[in-house]
Amino acid sequence: MKVQILLFATLKDAAGGSRAELVLDASSVTVADVRAALGERYPAMQRALGTAIAAVNQEFAEAGDLVLEGDEVAFFPPVSGGSGEWPLVVRVAAAPCSMDELIAAINSPATGAVCAFSGFVRGETAGQGGALEQTQRLEYEAYETMALGKMRQVADEIRARWPDVQGIAIVQRTGTLAVGQPTVFIACASAHRDQGCFEAARYGIDRLKEIVPVWKKEVRVDGSFWVEGGYTPDPSDRADHPGVR
Repeated sequence: MKVQILLFATLKDAAGGSRAELVLDASSVTVADVRAALGERYPAMQRALGTAIAAVNQEFAEAGDLVLEGDEVAFFPPVSGGSGEWPLVVRVAAAPCSMDELIAAINSPATGAVCAFSGFVRGETAGQGGALEQTQRLEYEAYETMALGKMRQVADEIRARWPDVQGIAIVQRTGTLAVGQPTVFIACASAHRDQGCFEAARYGIDRLKEIVPVWKKEVRVDGSFWVEGGYTPDPSDRADHPGVR
């Protein structure tokens, strides 16, 4: 059985490419089997595989889930448009976006308040002992098709928690970003400021950092490294899970 695999961030570096193909001599193959075979093929990847998240057909997968011929299997580190009457913008963008245009896109005649959050590339970070560590740039990578689906899931979760929220925009930049450039943008609109738009925007950025497969490589004068998160998705993070947040 042939299995096609997508690799991202640290796993891609360890394998020397973003794609791998495995031939497994078994009639029934699980995600755990694929993970083990990858570790045997690429010994340098074993450490990263220990904490890597698996996805099958762009949905989070557990160790015992079956992998069938033709499935799209992906492994990646923990993460560092839609339906309904209200507007939704979800985008993985390789080029700069206008924040004014994004806010205008989620506005409606019923909108009286918009709360927006944007992250930026920070040039200085406090290190050990208080010394400042200098960042030259960040390089962002995304599992784009899955990222868009998970952004829509975040929007669905926001509306389930704050039903008065109207328009939602979630945009993640990719590629090489210089110090001072925006990296992510989330905005939530509502009729009034006390109808959840503040809380929803905060939830949106926090949830994006948990389940949307995007990673960054930090490049400094003395070297570079992938920045990985510490959150491991569980079955409740699947879009088709009945208990989804």
